[in-house]
Amino acid sequence: MLEALRLTKYYGALPAIRDVSFAIQPGRILGLLGRNGSGKSTTVKIVTGLIQPSGGSVRLDGASIDADPIAYKAQVGYVPEEAHLYQYLTGPEYLSLVGRLRGLPAGRLDEKIEAFLKLWGIEDARYAPMSAYSKGMRQKVLLSAALLHDPRVVVFDEPNSGLDVTASLVLRSLVKALARESKLVIYSSHLLETVEAVCTNVVILHEGRVVAHDDVSRLRDLMKMPSLEGVFRALVIETDVDRTAEDLVGAMRI
Repeated sequence: MLEALRLTKYYGALPAIRDVSFAIQPGRILGLLGRNGSGKSTTVKIVTGLIQPSGGSVRLDGASIDADPIAYKAQVGYVPEEAHLYQYLTGPEYLSLVGRLRGLPAGRLDEKIEAFLKLWGIEDARYAPMSAYSKGMRQKVLLSAALLHDPRVVVFDEPNSGLDVTASLVLRSLVKALARESKLVIYSSHLLETVEAVCTNVVILHEGRVVAHDDVSRLRDLMKMPSLEGVFRALVIETDVDRTAEDLVGAMRI
């Protein structure tokens, strides 16, 4: 089990998150929802061990991840929100670099890379530098890099960025398949429909605090809402979004 216990993070005097807690069981998919600035990315970076919290802790099977951070990170696969890639490398070269840093044997690594390239449909670009890749192609490389070492904890932060419809549907099925493999999966996104479709439970963040944490279906029932979007609107959105949309159309016609 992966647990976040009363996570708090300050940047200077400003709190990014306060007392954020949740737990994930093997085979479950936790969705992180919230507006920009709600604390999603900060929470993800703490859970992946990229930054230290100002307070609270993350535990895997009851042990703090700070007890052996290198061993913990070896079990984590992370797809970041922003793709920072060595774009002068080809896709296979980048994946080879990641795999070697992960300590994968050369023969097995080559086999994995070949399989990922073919399954994502980017094998024809194997000799091109990633500077020539589309955003979606680079995202597929990032997804492959996160899964190369068969991680136990898989963290997706806005993983649909740049993906076409087919690749997005593959990703949705992939997330569910990882859960069936008893992985611990976190899926952070602003795409309500996707979170509702793939996640078993959800944490909704607002201004750095947890305002809801439950199974998706139970949240809908408790809030008497037909969809997760309705729950999100009721808990987080203070603006009349429909009225604002109409006003924007009106501004367009001025």
